[in-house]
Amino acid sequence: MFLVQAAPSFSEVCTTAILRSVNGVLAALCSIIVYEITTHLRPTVSERKATIYAVVLALYPLHWFFSFLYYTDVASVTAVLAMYLACLKKRYWLSALLGALAVAIRQTNIIWMLFVACAGVMDTTLTRQKNNVKVNDIDTEIRKTGRITSKNNVTRALNLRKRKLSTALDTDEHSIPRTSLFSANQISGLLDEIQVILLTSWHKKQQLLVSFMPFLMVLMAFLAFVRWNGSVVLGAKEAHAVSPHFAQIMYFGLVSALSVAPIHYNSGHFVDLFQSFWKRRPISFFQLFIAVTFGLLSVHYFSIAHPYLLADNRHYPFYLWRKVINAHWSMKYLLVPLYVYSWFSILSILGKVERKIWVLAFFLATAAVLVPAPLIEFRYYTIPFYFLVLHSHSNDYRSWIFMGILYLAINVFTMMMFLFRPFHWSHELGIQRFIW
Repeated sequence: MFLVQAAPSFSEVCTTAILRSVNGVLAALCSIIVYEITTHLRPTVSERKATIYAVVLALYPLHWFFSFLYYTDVASVTAVLAMYLACLKKRYWLSALLGALAVAIRQTNIIWMLFVACAGVMDTTLTRQKNNVKVNDIDTEIRKTGRITSKNNVTRALNLRKRKLSTALDTDEHSIPRTSLFSANQISGLLDEIQVILLTSWHKKQQLLVSFMPFLMVLMAFLAFVRWNGSVVLGAKEAHAVSPHFAQIMYFGLVSALSVAPIHYNSGHFVDLFQSFWKRRPISFFQLFIAVTFGLLSVHYFSIAHPYLLADNRHYPFYLWRKVINAHWSMKYLLVPLYVYSWFSILSILGKVERKIWVLAFFLATAAVLVPAPLIEFRYYTIPFYFLVLHSHSNDYRSWIFMGILYLAINVFTMMMFLFRPFHWSHELGIQRFIW
């Protein structure tokens, strides 16, 4: 009897307007989470700038547009970022719980849960080594000032050591790029970082097991689900079959770099990138050769034209594919230099802030999410794009303002197209609208 009475009220609550408003609430919550992550990663950033960063990211077209529609994208981004924030605050059980929610919303979020867990392990295992590096540097600096012969000099040296240690630890938590620290001291390369992580993990295995056991439990539950379901996908399994779509990672690099074009495509950054590239020759030429070769092979052999992409003219990728990528047989090859530059720029900016192992984990997680996806959907790029921007640490105030204006212009255009340019299909009843 109670269920019979509750059924009409439930249907009244689940109206189209109310269901769509859920994403509006989640979008506001997502902005708060972005603000909290920004202030945690960069405590020296003023509240005003952190607020501007959060507002601009809230206006990111792929995120903003779906804040008004009943899609899972906004809920997925919000859950993943909430999971990441909890992990940054070392609340691992809460982080794993939010990770389970993120996976329930979108199954591919299992990759981002693993990435977040790996980031937590990196922070736990590399923090002690990082502090030891600073102490050694401070001792070296004291020795360089000359021999200490008097009691007063000893006192002053000890005080100097304490002040420098305190300042170093405080500054490191706030703004010093992690990768530059390790490259300049004991941990100078990727293999060194991996070695430190493995050795420290072995010595702290019990602590790590207790802290990150919840993530393992979610992973085990997910693997059981995949075995029971027969696939990661819940819906149309045939349409979302796993495919080696390596060109997808190329598209993501260009789209993400263009989305923050003032940071990646300016003369100052281009000169810095070229100078860094020139200083590291000939290894940089070898890296460029490998990147270009991979890009050409990806667009030639592993560029997939999904049936939905070719048939569904409601989505903007349909037009980008026809008018840009597939406009001429040579176009997909001519775009490879842009793809390569975009990724070199992304990795360069991340490398100034994060450890090499973090950058590698980010790239692998992004590839693991995007490469198996046969359909070009810019919505899939939102989560890695947010991680990319949050860890880029750009301080150019004017660039952020320009990006906000650019996002607003794109949002006005896409919303105008959605609302005022409906069209009809001859083979299907109903109104069709342009969406991302």
